Amino acid sequence: MALTMMFAVVTVAVAFGVLFRVEQVVAWGADGHRVTCLIAEPLLYEPTKQAIAALLPKSANGNLADLCTWPDDVRWMDKYKWTRELHWVNTPNHVCKYDYNRDCHDHMGTPNVCISGAINNFTHILWNHTRNRNMKNGRDVTEALLFLAHFMGDIHQPLHTGFRSDQGGNNISVYWYHRRSDLHHVWDTEIVSKALKENHNSDPEIMADSILNNATDNWASEVDAWGICHNRKLSCPDTYATESINLACKWAYSGAAPGTALGDEYYTSRLPTVELRLAQGGVRLAAILNSIFDPNAPQ
Repeated sequence: MALTMMFAVVTVAVAFGVLFRVEQVVAWGADGHRVTCLIAEPLLYEPTKQAIAALLPKSANGNLADLCTWPDDVRWMDKYKWTRELHWVNTPNHVCKYDYNRDCHDHMGTPNVCISGAINNFTHILWNHTRNRNMKNGRDVTEALLFLAHFMGDIHQPLHTGFRSDQGGNNISVYWYHRRSDLHHVWDTEIVSKALKENHNSDPEIMADSILNNATDNWASEVDAWGICHNRKLSCPDTYATESINLACKWAYSGAAPGTALGDEYYTSRLPTVELRLAQGGVRLAAILNSIFDPNAPQ
């Protein structure tokens, strides 16, 4: 179900010009989004790589990962305020089951305004562009690519499908190794940052390579199925959101009551879930982009 909203007509070049002057409130953290896109990039077929390079600014040199945080960087600009509620979807309090018709709406109750609706919408924009159907201009298509890449990372972060009452853990104050934080930030940034520093020499590329290489060992029987959607759909964000709320209930919220001090036990037991979701987000992003941009890709 596509979003029914007007798209801001703003040049990507102008948006990039203010990239580092905008307050960053990010999901997965910048490193998590970069890792997701770095996992996707080596899985892209050559026609897909060429099509993406043609849409990106020349300064990106065809590297999608370099721009995967862009939707977070511009979300507080007036021209992009319509995207602010597209980064998540929430379920009712303590409801560990996602329902599109019930949950996908903004704070005013406007239907289809959530991350699931956004992924469907931007997927369709890119698909129609490649098939010359209701073709939008290049700026809109480039933005659709960047939003899709970013939101595929967001929706795989379990607390981006968290409870409405605590705003996906944002309102749950905890301590992360004796530092005051909140549960959402722990999952967005802290776990990834600690893993990067301790296991991957603080290098997102090393982390992405490690997760991708380990995928064939740890999830060998599942990887091929990750990118497949029922009914021949290009993307299936309802499936991703359902997985996320289930994982949020099992791993994120569990053992993290307000005021809890989270440390080694929480980190080591939750890191495999974080790595799994980064892997799934990257693999699925690649599968969607290949299906859109390579006419010979398996559908």
